[in-house]
Amino acid sequence: MIEKRQFYINGQWVDPIEGRDHHVIDPSTEEPVAVISLGGQADTDAAVAAAKAAFPSWMATPKEERIAMLEKLIDIYKARAEEMAEAITLEMGAPIDMAKTQQWGAGFGHLKNFVRAAKGFEFIKPLGDHAPNDRIIYEAVGVTALITPWNWPMNQITLKVGAAAVAGCTMILKPSEETPLDAMLFAEMMHEAGFPPGVFNLVNGDGVGVGSQLTAHADVDMVSFTGSTRAGILISKSAADTLKKVHLELGGKGANVIFDDADEKAVKRGVIHMMNNSGQSCNAPSRMLVQRGVYDQAVETAAEVAQSIKVGNAHEEGRHIGPVVNEVQWNKIQDLIQAGIDEGAKLIAGGTGRPEGLNKGFYVRPTVFADVNNQMRIAREEIFGPVLTIIPFDSEEEAIEIANDTPYGLTNYVQTQDGARLNRMARSLRSGMVEMNGQPRGAGSPFGGMKQSGNGREGGVFGIEDFLEVKAVSGWSNEND
Repeated sequence: MIEKRQFYINGQWVDPIEGRDHHVIDPSTEEPVAVISLGGQADTDAAVAAAKAAFPSWMATPKEERIAMLEKLIDIYKARAEEMAEAITLEMGAPIDMAKTQQWGAGFGHLKNFVRAAKGFEFIKPLGDHAPNDRIIYEAVGVTALITPWNWPMNQITLKVGAAAVAGCTMILKPSEETPLDAMLFAEMMHEAGFPPGVFNLVNGDGVGVGSQLTAHADVDMVSFTGSTRAGILISKSAADTLKKVHLELGGKGANVIFDDADEKAVKRGVIHMMNNSGQSCNAPSRMLVQRGVYDQAVETAAEVAQSIKVGNAHEEGRHIGPVVNEVQWNKIQDLIQAGIDEGAKLIAGGTGRPEGLNKGFYVRPTVFADVNNQMRIAREEIFGPVLTIIPFDSEEEAIEIANDTPYGLTNYVQTQDGARLNRMARSLRSGMVEMNGQPRGAGSPFGGMKQSGNGREGGVFGIEDFLEVKAVSGWSNEND
């Protein structure tokens, strides 16, 4: 049993003041593998006080020094890749090969992109030629609470920590209590990289405890949260009392619109993308909209692809998907699969229960429903598991109407060989991101959504800007330039 009972506050590992035990469960086996402490109000207060005390000097630290520390962190992160992948596999069930590449690699890529963006970022800019003595100053927001989820832990931690560090903010990280081990390993890396005491702090806790305490804390200037829409709404209400800045990255129910002229790999690509990370991605293409002329073939292909996807123990090497994170999620997914059956959708792959041969562990059968309409629960609710719905459409206008008929607005996908149609769809789809014909977004592209998928943008220069205030100055003296 791994024991990780301490918090990282003010540059050192300290025993919790009000800690209570919490067991970390390996979703592949359902066995407890680690015990950590969850903090209380006194622990939260200590971390916030350390961040507040460290803020003035960290904000005044030259940009080049902050970047140098981030570059040192990248070197350490790369050197400890194996440890990080093993931690993620153990606590949230990402297959080890996937943890070594996608899960670890997401964090590595984001940190590198922040260095690149920071080097070209001007924290003091002229307003314009019309006002030669006016300056716009980008100034750190202040003390920031970073609340991260379990599904892509290093992806989300690095998106927040990298941006906050470059911006000159100090931080209190509260990772998901489901996945604390990777976060504590990351705290070791931050310490080794030489970040000054109080700049980065880590307190483990749950949302009701430490999460709510950070959100309401008078000395926290900003909350950056990634998680469920339900929790995002509660955070917004709590933070309103202190008028702190709130940055939310929430749920999604992305449409993958496949027109009759889509490339021959479009359906297969969509199914595999949906099942990646066992469907536990907010930007998963969970609604496949297929034009009527190729609908029957798409349904047949989707069933074949889903049935070919292997499910297995996350600790085993090879190409397969692992379990979902815990029993609560497993039960929720099972309920929604049953709801799809009860509502009359056509089950063409998977279904309820565990895959054959796996009677322990939170494993879900890769599931596909056809003949879905957009008012069914499986088309409305974020399932957060390996469950795909297929919905037919006739015209481009109908596809846009169905795709946009959702409270979410994170990522949509389009598959067509018609360039003009691609551009029309990109403009018409109400989401923060649109990916077309399997082409991923470029390095440093902003990640974020509209509507109930949240606000703000993460990654690259856009992520840095979210941790900055804009200050307008007139009468600037050129002697100080």
